[in-house]
Amino acid sequence: MSVTLEVIRKMQVIRLGLIGSGFMGRTHALAAHSVGLVFPSTAKLECELLADCDSQAAAENAGLLGFRRSTGDWRELVTDPQVDVVDICTPNHLHYPMAKAALENGKHVFCEKPLALLPEESRELAALAAARDCVTMVGFNYVKNPVITLAADLIERGEIGQLRHVRGTHVEDYLADPLREGGWRTQQSLAGLGALGDLCHVLSLTQRLVGEPGAVCADFQTVIPERPDGPVENEDQVHALLRFDCGAIGTIECSRIAWGRKNGLTLEISGSEGTLYFDQERQNELWLYRADGDERQGFRRILLGPDQPDYAAFCPAPGHGLGFNDLKVIEMRDLVAAIVLETPAWPDFAAAARIDAVTAAMAESYHRSGWVNVNRAATEDSEAQ
Repeated sequence: MSVTLEVIRKMQVIRLGLIGSGFMGRTHALAAHSVGLVFPSTAKLECELLADCDSQAAAENAGLLGFRRSTGDWRELVTDPQVDVVDICTPNHLHYPMAKAALENGKHVFCEKPLALLPEESRELAALAAARDCVTMVGFNYVKNPVITLAADLIERGEIGQLRHVRGTHVEDYLADPLREGGWRTQQSLAGLGALGDLCHVLSLTQRLVGEPGAVCADFQTVIPERPDGPVENEDQVHALLRFDCGAIGTIECSRIAWGRKNGLTLEISGSEGTLYFDQERQNELWLYRADGDERQGFRRILLGPDQPDYAAFCPAPGHGLGFNDLKVIEMRDLVAAIVLETPAWPDFAAAARIDAVTAAMAESYHRSGWVNVNRAATEDSEAQ
């Protein structure tokens, strides 16, 4: 696909303001610079303004990441008339105030997960975005994997029949060493939930492929209560049972202390006619088992290639594979397309608020030692405000 000179002259310019230039901010900057090359369109995304913790860091990182201007105050960014989209890549506790200020100033917003520390804050942001008619997206980038799109198509076509059971994990070892500092991620006021809040990507996959859970029952555990930089205030691992609205039941596991697991995001969905299995550490593969009577066939490996959506834009040959940053480029493409076409992006603030409601219900379940109805808990919370 080529972009003609006529199209370039008519190209809509969308100006990006990025808050935060750590690892995640850099991935967003890379995606912003790459999206027009991978997915040519009638829109041009320009890196306009970068905000960081102070003016010097902002200026240095703006130069490194290719932004025209910089500021040491994020409040200047969300009110800047030259910024169309506010992109939030900061510690969790800053997501809500920054996203709220951006929406109040009429900006489109791209925010990393979780959307907020409290479910009522997430719902408030979703309602504000709808009222202001702003495009929003939350950084659940793993759902942008073409393999997940393929899995959704197979499920929708009935390839594995009626969904019956779900088994999901997101386990990593980034805090398995008790001598490693936890930083802001282990402080409840800054991070909110621990392993569940950080590794809630598994819930975005179940939301995409299975639907919403109506009830949950969860157990939390803090295994390493003290680290070199202070006490640990949130959970190291979570196990949960889920009852989905579609009739399936399932389990979810999250851990940040699982030695040997680097990105152990997996999902297995069993239906009346077969099973799908995905492992993020082998993110270019989808495994399918069809119950056709021949037990010798086993699982079939479907390798990602140009026949799957979005892959061909990166590579014309199958088996070469996509990576983490490529999924961020697809995210950025969907955000730009939603702004140009004036349609909702996905997952938007409303979808993220539903995930935050599930994690909050899991936390409530742990404290109550029993099942919690997700929808009822959300309703009761809303009525109490």
